[in-house]
Amino acid sequence: MSALPAKPGLHHSVSEWYSNNHQLSETAQHERHVSNVIRQEGRSLRNETSCQTVWDESDTSRRLRDRAWDVARYKEALEACAQKVDQEMEALTLSKEQTEQALAATAVPLEVSSECLTLRDGRQGYELVVDPVDEQLKREVELIEKVQQVLQQHIDKSFEQLCVLQEARHQLTADLQNKMDALDIDMSCLSLTIKSPQISLKTNPTRIPSGSSTPQEWVQFSQYNMANAQEAMQVSYQMREEMSLTRAQLQNELDTQRRATEFALRKRNHHEEQARDELEWQIKNTEDEMAEMESDIRGLDADLQAKTASLKLAHTRLENRTNRPGMDLCRDEVQHGLINEVHQLEATNTALKQKLLEAKHSLQKMKLHHSRMLHDLNRKKEALSLEQRSMNTRARLTSTSCTDKIPVLLVPLTNSSGRSNLQLLAH
Repeated sequence: MSALPAKPGLHHSVSEWYSNNHQLSETAQHERHVSNVIRQEGRSLRNETSCQTVWDESDTSRRLRDRAWDVARYKEALEACAQKVDQEMEALTLSKEQTEQALAATAVPLEVSSECLTLRDGRQGYELVVDPVDEQLKREVELIEKVQQVLQQHIDKSFEQLCVLQEARHQLTADLQNKMDALDIDMSCLSLTIKSPQISLKTNPTRIPSGSSTPQEWVQFSQYNMANAQEAMQVSYQMREEMSLTRAQLQNELDTQRRATEFALRKRNHHEEQARDELEWQIKNTEDEMAEMESDIRGLDADLQAKTASLKLAHTRLENRTNRPGMDLCRDEVQHGLINEVHQLEATNTALKQKLLEAKHSLQKMKLHHSRMLHDLNRKKEALSLEQRSMNTRARLTSTSCTDKIPVLLVPLTNSSGRSNLQLLAH
């Protein structure tokens, strides 16, 4: 079966045909015009955006370089400040150790002074006197205890200041580490180009991270850390000067007191030697006098015995003459002479007995006093021996002071982190 012919389309007139062709031409011209305008605008936009992009990239690189220079400048300032803090910590630690050595050096003088007081308390009798040596020794003990207290206070303050410096050093180290990290990031950003393989589009890159700071806050933070460190170093410097001056002043006071004590001890020792020599001389003279007194007592006793024999003779003669008979019993000159002789002998015997009694009493008193002097001499010798022991004990101070003048090799100190130089943690 043959196909049916298609239905004929709508027929247009010639004028419609011309009109359609004209409209197509008009539309083509308009579209070409619009396209030309868009192309010109696109070329202009490309040129403008290309220049703007190049300028923006250049300006951003310049800003990165300026920022890197600022960070590097503050990094160098922080490094210099941290190095000064390390040096000040080492100096303060050395001054603290010197003060601790000065404190330890007072142990021997205190022990010596206390031992001297204990030794001198061993004196007995009238030798146990509160003399200038006791006063100087007690004053020396009080001074040493005061010196120990002052030095311990300086040591405690220096330890606290070391903690302050350590905290300031920690803040500087943390800030410096952040500066190095930021500098590495900025230098890495500065090295990036549009051809770098590491670049890519990021999600919301224009966001403001939490904890961000303003440039003013950034500057103020580093300046505050450095100012805080400077203040701590200034306090530490003043503390070191004060400790050095205090050590010198206290040492001068101790030396002055030590010389005063030793002078009083030597003077007292001289006085005791004089008293001992004087007492020995008195004892010798007393012993000589006692010997002479004993000899005189023997002489008095012999005379008394002789006078007794004479008295017996006179008594016998008188008694025998009473036997004369009658008128021959006469009170003649012989009788009167014998009576006078008896009275004289009796008076002599009485005087000799009295003098012998006085001599014996005097001898007894001298023996008693001689015993007391011997006892006191023993105490004086014992006291003098204690003084000599005290002087020998104080000789330890002279040997100690001579030892202190020997230069001591100092081992270089390190800061609290164990590093002698400034070193930051590597990435």
